[in-house]
Amino acid sequence: MSSPSPVQIREANAHLAALHRRVADLEQRLEAAENTVREQAESLIRKDEQLRAATQEITEAKDREISYLHEKLCHSEETIQKFQHTVKEKDALIGQLQHRCQLLDNICKSRPLLDKMLSHMAEAERMGPVVDLGEAAVNSSLTDGESSCSPNRVSNHKDFSLSEDDMDDQELDGVVFGTTV
Repeated sequence: MSSPSPVQIREANAHLAALHRRVADLEQRLEAAENTVREQAESLIRKDEQLRAATQEITEAKDREISYLHEKLCHSEETIQKFQHTVKEKDALIGQLQHRCQLLDNICKSRPLLDKMLSHMAEAERMGPVVDLGEAAVNSSLTDGESSCSPNRVSNHKDFSLSEDDMDDQELDGVVFGTTV
């Protein structure tokens, strides 16, 4: 075998130098790619840790909010129960007061009749007993017990049934008689 010529040696050296440059260039590119991948991996790890921390914070905030709302709901339900109990008590009271109001309405409706009856009784009392042959029989029956038309009883009934306004008009009651429609 013959030894290579100087031209072949130069070409081989140039080819080896080109290969060496190409390998060095590829190694740099590989190292740059590895650095990029490593940086991206580290960045992803940091982002993952940040997202996990944010997720944890959101979960804890959500749990706190749920706990707060649950307590508020329980308190609201207790308040509703108290209000419902109060409403039941007030409804019972309203029922009692409505019944009493109805009684007072009935009393007020009956009052003019009672006042008129008392004024008639007072007028009859003022007239005195009828003098007649049977006077002795009438006097003996009145002395056995107190008459239900005695002046004391009539005045008690007037005090009970007449208001202050009615007391002012009492003189008119003795004078004006008639029917009301």
